[in-house]
Amino acid sequence: MKARYERNLYALSKDEQEMLAQKRVCIIGCGGLGGYILEYLLRVGVGHITVIDKDCFEESNLNRQLLSDENHIGSSKTQTAKERAKAVNREVTVTAIDAFLTEDNSEELLRGHDLVLDAVDSLSARRQIGKQCAEIGIPLVYGAIQGWYAQISLIMPGSKMLDLLCGHGPEPSDKSALSFTPAVCASFQAAEAVKYLCGRECVLAGRVLYVDLIHMETELITMQI
Repeated sequence: MKARYERNLYALSKDEQEMLAQKRVCIIGCGGLGGYILEYLLRVGVGHITVIDKDCFEESNLNRQLLSDENHIGSSKTQTAKERAKAVNREVTVTAIDAFLTEDNSEELLRGHDLVLDAVDSLSARRQIGKQCAEIGIPLVYGAIQGWYAQISLIMPGSKMLDLLCGHGPEPSDKSALSFTPAVCASFQAAEAVKYLCGRECVLAGRVLYVDLIHMETELITMQI
């Protein structure tokens, strides 16, 4: 076992650590949620990570996005993510795809992954991700934030969970996001992802976790699907 993973042991077994090194995950979005998810999965030792995003960093990202800094304004989010990966863990193979996920390209981009992690900030993008994951049979770790609040779920193929969470309404007008909220949400997403990839029981399959950082409360709700 390499020294970089020594502190993972006992929380993870050697077999689980080796299993993670063989897994392929896809993070869609390299902003607030995606930057933190990438950081956590790099450090825990997931072996193959694809990052998908077409945006570039802008000043309004600086309040919350881990990969953004004043030197990267105008830079590609995916290429910055790949640079960060090299600095954190060169043993991880990171594929950076500078594109938005669409109906035309989603099957090609997602197929072959063991797990997809949702780190987008629009309902329309999230619905497309959910539709494609369902069609090709890949579980989706859902995460969404607003201000002081977050919600997280594991959506298995065939589940109607995403329909309940996203509905068919318009995009929300409140796009607020504080510095710590995406970090909290991404931590839950990464933890559930690691459990799934290691074959452990996943508490959030068929359930949604609501996090309220104003009142420091969480609620785990079983959805009727």
